[in-house]
Amino acid sequence: MIVNNRSLVFTFLFASLVLVSCNNTRNYDNVSRATGIDLTGRKGGPDFTTKFVQETPGPGLIPIEGGSFTMGQVRDDVMHDWNNTPTQQHVQSFYMDETEVTNNMYLQYLYYIKKKFPPSNQNYSNIYKGAVPDTLVWRNPLGFNESMVKHYLRHPSYAKYPVVGVNWVQANEFSEWRTNQVNFRRLSEEGYVERDAHLKVSEDVPAFSTETYLAAPSKALGGDEELLTGGKMSQRNIDRNTDEDGNVSGKYVTMRDGVLLSSEYRLPTEAEWEFAALGMSSVRDYNSYRGKKKYPWDGKYTRAGDKRIRGDQKANFKRTIGDYGGISGWNDDKGAITTPIKSFEPNDFGLYDMAGNVAEWVLDVYRPKIDEEFNDFNYFRGNVYTKNMISSDGTVEILGPDDVQYDTLSNGNIVYRSLPGEIKKKEVDEEETYLRTQFSKADNIDFRDGDKQSSRYFGLSDTSDDQRMYNSPQHVVSADTTGLKREYDKSNERTTLINNEIRVIKGGSWRDRAYWLDPAQRRFYPQDMSTDYIGFRNAMSMAGAQSNSPKKRN
Repeated sequence: MIVNNRSLVFTFLFASLVLVSCNNTRNYDNVSRATGIDLTGRKGGPDFTTKFVQETPGPGLIPIEGGSFTMGQVRDDVMHDWNNTPTQQHVQSFYMDETEVTNNMYLQYLYYIKKKFPPSNQNYSNIYKGAVPDTLVWRNPLGFNESMVKHYLRHPSYAKYPVVGVNWVQANEFSEWRTNQVNFRRLSEEGYVERDAHLKVSEDVPAFSTETYLAAPSKALGGDEELLTGGKMSQRNIDRNTDEDGNVSGKYVTMRDGVLLSSEYRLPTEAEWEFAALGMSSVRDYNSYRGKKKYPWDGKYTRAGDKRIRGDQKANFKRTIGDYGGISGWNDDKGAITTPIKSFEPNDFGLYDMAGNVAEWVLDVYRPKIDEEFNDFNYFRGNVYTKNMISSDGTVEILGPDDVQYDTLSNGNIVYRSLPGEIKKKEVDEEETYLRTQFSKADNIDFRDGDKQSSRYFGLSDTSDDQRMYNSPQHVVSADTTGLKREYDKSNERTTLINNEIRVIKGGSWRDRAYWLDPAQRRFYPQDMSTDYIGFRNAMSMAGAQSNSPKKRN
């Protein structure tokens, strides 16, 4: 009997310890590890998200697990420009579009712009015009391509083809629109704003801006309170979280709620694009690479060796003069111009057309040299830091219904930069840069590059033009009462095309030889110009865990 009692006592003590341990573990899901305060908001304390889960990326994106790789190092350098000097870089995990942005995707953007900002409204007349791709890029003085001029963008036969004729500025504006639409849809489907509000595209419904909603939610959507809090979730939070003084918490979504995208759709950086295109997992042994890939696929040849498709090309590119697709009856790359997305096998990351079809815009400003000595982590050249403009009452300044900020490009085309409902921006000033060790000014495009002391012209002339690092043409566009005036730089003393408005393009296209299919290849193009062989795809930074897969032995 004594033994049994002792057993019961020990059993009770052990169960109590287990219960206390479980309770402590479980409680830490709902209370602060710093203070022990309840974080659920049910007891009048702060309401913080206690379910820490991996983010859900936006539609169309593939996760790319980051890592170290050798950027550059082209096997052949027939151009003799030596701008692919190998550098060791590390890229943080991110997301990349599975395919290039298609005509159908871009037409959805144009539909939205035309409905929300009708060109018939004088205040908005240049918004739609500035967003439309340049279809005249298909014209050639010695070629008959009028069918593509008229039909490539809008005919349903080309719906799944990559969009072209889009300059770098337009690609960025599309990316911002995409971010806002995805977040607006999430708010609507989660019940925070009026049901199906994201589907109501008209001039009468204010445009949604993610930045405005997060910084000043009561001013988003034109301050339409009924629209902003018309969802079931917002109404429930209003009913539950209204205090005696009428103050309400929880009716607007914040970033910590995990509903909105953690980052925005954007163009990938050059390092991200090259890393994603290579897909080096197929040549990895344990924690090192056993070689360098020449193409996004394995091997050094462009033709397939598979028995079913032997002899077919693995990408859409130009073989030689006059050969864009093989002979009649044996079209070995499925098209003379661009081809529909997913026409070829994806690379090891699951990304399509990372070689051929169209070359692609990336974020970076072009320079012949990658400055890996200063930074070898998430390398990018092109940072211009901005901040929100604050009004005298301490709130952010929002562009009104009639406020549209335009830019006139070097070719005279007018494009929008900021739309009604968005926050006004300005470059950071000394208040943010004072005594900082990592950056000292807003515009860092010329950081460690382009300074007078490193210029070959420094000290040789009294004029500033002769002392510029990159002596590129200076075309001028001005406006007066008679309209736009274009002044073409006819100087014969220019030595380069490089300036701060020149962006990197990556990947070969349907117009290029196999030489350009190597992901390490890099070229440049003016950011305000477009062609029939440059398109783009979006990327997004990854939040939280950078790797969700266990280590594999090989």
